[in-house]
Amino acid sequence: MDLAEIETFLMLCEELHFGRTAERRHLSQSRVSQQIRSLERRIGAPLFTRTSRQVALTPLGEHTRRGLAAAHEALRTAFEQARSLAQGVVGTLRVGFLGCLNGPPLTDVVAGFARRHPACDIATVEVSWADPYGPLRAGEVDLVLTLLPVAEADLTVGPVLVSYDRVLAVGSGHPLARRRGIDVEDLAGQVLLDGPAELPQALRLYLFPPFTPLGRPLVREAGGQTYQEAFNQVAAGAMVWATHQGLFRLYQHPGVVRRPLSGMAPANGALIWRSDTESAKIRAFALLAEQLAAGGPPPSHGR
Repeated sequence: MDLAEIETFLMLCEELHFGRTAERRHLSQSRVSQQIRSLERRIGAPLFTRTSRQVALTPLGEHTRRGLAAAHEALRTAFEQARSLAQGVVGTLRVGFLGCLNGPPLTDVVAGFARRHPACDIATVEVSWADPYGPLRAGEVDLVLTLLPVAEADLTVGPVLVSYDRVLAVGSGHPLARRRGIDVEDLAGQVLLDGPAELPQALRLYLFPPFTPLGRPLVREAGGQTYQEAFNQVAAGAMVWATHQGLFRLYQHPGVVRRPLSGMAPANGALIWRSDTESAKIRAFALLAEQLAAGGPPPSHGR
């Protein structure tokens, strides 16, 4: 059996188009046709029907697809397990995340890591907004997807996974809720919620600066140990919250609306880990995240 022929066959089963299959396999279309004809000769009957407009699996082709797909996946898993063992990517990797950064692309990296490194289990854990670094330092997680900047001597900052535009969360009855967009200079004179008192200072100053770009002071008050507590304070009408679009992908409050906020730097989320616990599995996860952020990880081995 020829592994290249099997992989071309399985990809053609997905695409049902010789041109797209050739492009994905980085082969010429004639080479794809040759491989399929060779496989059909080995089996002894056609696996596809071909017309000028359509490519379709024959009943034998569908039966062959099911069998070869299962065998190919088992082969790929065995290879990846062996590679993971050789690289030391074993055991369990625990990935923490801020709730406002959950979802893709984090979930894409987690799923890709599980496929690429089947010898290493992976678990995800939400970390508190008030203490994003505590679980790392306590050894409860291996990495954390958190907001930047991170100015901690014991922590390594890895690839940026997400970047969100800034928005202002305001109570639905607040005068600013009637505007379509708000500039940071408009916030002078407002009371801004700037998160829990325990929030790391570098992150607080970046997300909630004490002055506007023109030097006008911004009044800030700590509050909200959780996102929903912060929403409740905003809904009460006394405070506004300079947050980011990512939060509203996952959270909402019936008494709070968001408005685009200009003049403030975006909110970026990156992976971080303890420098003294860096390991092969941490590096493997960070590398995959970097590849995805650059436009997608490479295909699995053999594809």
